[in-house]
Amino acid sequence: MSPALASGTLDAGHHLILGGCGFIGRHVAALLARIGHRVVLADRAAPVWTPPADEEGRIEWRPLDICTADWDALLANAAVVHHYAWSSLPASANANPSGDLTDNVSAMLSMLDALRRRPGPRVVFTSSGGTVYGKLHRVPVPEDHPLAPITAYGAGKVTAEIYLGLSRALHGFDCRVARIANPYGAGQDLTRGLGAVTTFLHRALTGQPIVIWGDGELVRDYVHVADVAAALVTLALAPRQEGVCTFNIGSGSGVSLNRIVAEIEHVLGRRLDVRREEARPFDVPVSVLDISRARDVLGWTPRLTFADGMARTIADLASQTQLSTLH
Repeated sequence: MSPALASGTLDAGHHLILGGCGFIGRHVAALLARIGHRVVLADRAAPVWTPPADEEGRIEWRPLDICTADWDALLANAAVVHHYAWSSLPASANANPSGDLTDNVSAMLSMLDALRRRPGPRVVFTSSGGTVYGKLHRVPVPEDHPLAPITAYGAGKVTAEIYLGLSRALHGFDCRVARIANPYGAGQDLTRGLGAVTTFLHRALTGQPIVIWGDGELVRDYVHVADVAAALVTLALAPRQEGVCTFNIGSGSGVSLNRIVAEIEHVLGRRLDVRREEARPFDVPVSVLDISRARDVLGWTPRLTFADGMARTIADLASQTQLSTLH
């Protein structure tokens, strides 16, 4: 645990989590509440889970549509704004890039305009470590690697980062960016088709075939959501670092799709039904993040190995309670 996370210090005010009822938001909210912070979850729908009794009094929900939000009212009394709300996926953004920009980047600009009227809150934005870099020139990829996304989703995230940087330069905003690798763990929305680890595990446990595009040798950086939450809380609570605002958040090592299948087969003790489809042109062969900046500046490193994270996720997904909430 980093010093910042252990201390939990911050000026008076609550944490506003946009998209706070989602996969990452709920874990961040629980961790913040656990260490004594007040949290406001802002999302389209109310949470589908009930916080433990010792956390419930510190977490509240407010309805949010990022395209029509009353930002002045929503931002009032917030010390940190966690911007996790993003309506698109790589596939949907490619199908409608203009809609992606309108729904996401334009909404962020409206929020930043409101912050000019009420300066003060920090902003923590979750970008995509898997799409903003495009085809990598170096592996693991550091934060200063050229940004050359090959999907509209990645282009939208890069555009949002640019506007956050502009807000820092023009208005002195304390904007922080976390480029997150591929988070996994129980609680991920399987209907959105995100997260090979969780999706493969869920399909294996429910007797459904696993679909792999290509030969299965695509390598990605997978990080358990518990480690992502710890990183985001650490980033939110850390003292301001002039000139150091963007951090890769991942495991720092790569895992192929074939290895994920092999790990699941090993744990479950049986062969899985794997079906292979033609490779997709937008899939980058290898994507692994260099996380040394987060370690050196924030004092954060992931605590769970891939094997540990797999074991925890399998245990969570195998319980009927977890399976019933993954919809």
